[in-house]
Amino acid sequence: MKTSDLTTPALIADSKILDANIATMSSKRPGRALRPHVKAFKSTAIAKKLVEAGHETFCCATIRELEGMVKAGLGNDLLLANETLDARRIGNLLLNEKCRITIAVDSLETIAAAVSAGVKEVLIDVNVGLQRCGCSPDEAGFLSEKAKVSGLEVRGVMGYEGHLMHDPNVDRRTEKTHESMEQLIFAHENVGGDVISGGGTGTWECNQAVTELQAGSYVLMDGDYSKLDLPFQEGLLLLTTVISTSRSGYAVLDGGLKALSVDSGNPQLLGNGEVLFCSDEHTTITNGSWSVGQKVGLRPSHIDPTISKHENIYLVEEIEESLDTEVIEKLKIDLRGW
Repeated sequence: MKTSDLTTPALIADSKILDANIATMSSKRPGRALRPHVKAFKSTAIAKKLVEAGHETFCCATIRELEGMVKAGLGNDLLLANETLDARRIGNLLLNEKCRITIAVDSLETIAAAVSAGVKEVLIDVNVGLQRCGCSPDEAGFLSEKAKVSGLEVRGVMGYEGHLMHDPNVDRRTEKTHESMEQLIFAHENVGGDVISGGGTGTWECNQAVTELQAGSYVLMDGDYSKLDLPFQEGLLLLTTVISTSRSGYAVLDGGLKALSVDSGNPQLLGNGEVLFCSDEHTTITNGSWSVGQKVGLRPSHIDPTISKHENIYLVEEIEESLDTEVIEKLKIDLRGW
């Protein structure tokens, strides 16, 4: 099957770029120094490629991701890097499957939920500047003691400097990351444990404080990250078909907001032209020349929510501008949902 035979819109990925991105990250963050975040690609098939590269621990954002990873035999050491008050499904996994699952906690309530579900291991989640989950650094020691008294093993701390991931100024990104990690190290001194978990693709090199980096988007990258000085290439494309043209100079594609995410901006065209706007089922493009039936590629600005909209990624050896190349593998996106 060729890409030109696919029903559009469809996701295609460049295998050479995928392999190169994995190798680049693995060279700097080998083995357990990287805890790849499966929320970025939602696929156990891609996770298995990371296992082949030497990574056996993974980060998950949802319980559904945990369940899928365990079912695929990838439950050796999983971290739910999110708070949950509904941990009974995790407890069921621990009872029925051979796996190791650690969850993030940041309150007495999330500690109690972990205990009630039979979870044995936790990380204390610390707010290091991103106004999302996490306790204050000053609270970490208190929560750690409460967790231990409740019978939990506290493996260490977690803190995500997500507010710094896309800062285009590398010096400022490095400086601010160091400041955020000082807070996490302070918390770790009061908590103990072997694990300091955090970071992501944007701070993959400048964050030297963590013992394990929670990066995921680097495997296929996206338009927003590509603006930074990172050694990873964009490898994902939304394949679409021109379904209408106008004499006034624009064309309409059959993939829009329901096929890709624009929370980080509009997608970029592969080749000449520009995106005018996206609507539910369509993307309107201009400043080029297209014909009805022509295949057109769009580079997503944010791959994580884009991938979650699809059931498969079609892997090709190399994405060509002609968009007519052999599909070498179909990667099921089997970790969607909650």
